[in-house]
Amino acid sequence: MSISEQLRHLHLPGMLAAHEEQLQDPRFQELSFEERFGLIVDREWIKRQNARQERLLRAAKLRLQAAPEDVDLGVPRGLDRGLFLSLCEGEWVRRHQNVLITGPTGVGKTFIACALGHAACRQGLTARYHRVGRFLAELTVAMGDGTYPRLMDTLARVNLLILDDWGLDPLSGAQGRALLDLLDDRAGRTATLIASQLPFDHWHGVIDNPNVADAVLDRLIHSSHRIALTGPSMRTQPTMKEVMPHSERTSPPHP
Repeated sequence: MSISEQLRHLHLPGMLAAHEEQLQDPRFQELSFEERFGLIVDREWIKRQNARQERLLRAAKLRLQAAPEDVDLGVPRGLDRGLFLSLCEGEWVRRHQNVLITGPTGVGKTFIACALGHAACRQGLTARYHRVGRFLAELTVAMGDGTYPRLMDTLARVNLLILDDWGLDPLSGAQGRALLDLLDDRAGRTATLIASQLPFDHWHGVIDNPNVADAVLDRLIHSSHRIALTGPSMRTQPTMKEVMPHSERTSPPHP
């Protein structure tokens, strides 16, 4: 059995591609064995890392295909360049901290949240995006069909949980307690990102039970980074890069 066949049977496609490339290009003969073998191993490593990142991004189910480099840091909207670039490194996720993003409609909250989720996946961390309204509906269904404990256990182990559109609708008592259960399981163990149109000082009124609201906010605000975006909607700007899904951004404009 040839080396190529062995690599194929061992499921090492990166090493196989690099090996065959070296056989076909005589310039590789000028390199030492260690250099050639290093290039082969590097190809497999990169292929596996890329595959892992793709799996993490698919599992994250980010609403927008936003990468950190797609975020326009030149737009005046209260986004601190240093803070954003620091958050993209993912250390806040590993330290089990939170990020709270507020701002008016269209200013780029969801785009920035998804970009930070993308950055976490690049770091090999798990992420999951949810819109709060649908997310709470899923929790309610899970309470009724017996899957609630398993769902909560799964959510508790995600490195970064992104909850978007916080505060669009008030939370019932049961919804508030379910959210508190989840945040209590995650506090100090994982990271959470919340994006909302409501200013921070209005978040308490979203939950009808003030005691539950106090407990929820205590777990969110503790060890959190706050980003308060300002300015007009980016949908009115000449470029739509940040507010449109990737599929729409790549389509030609309508006449």
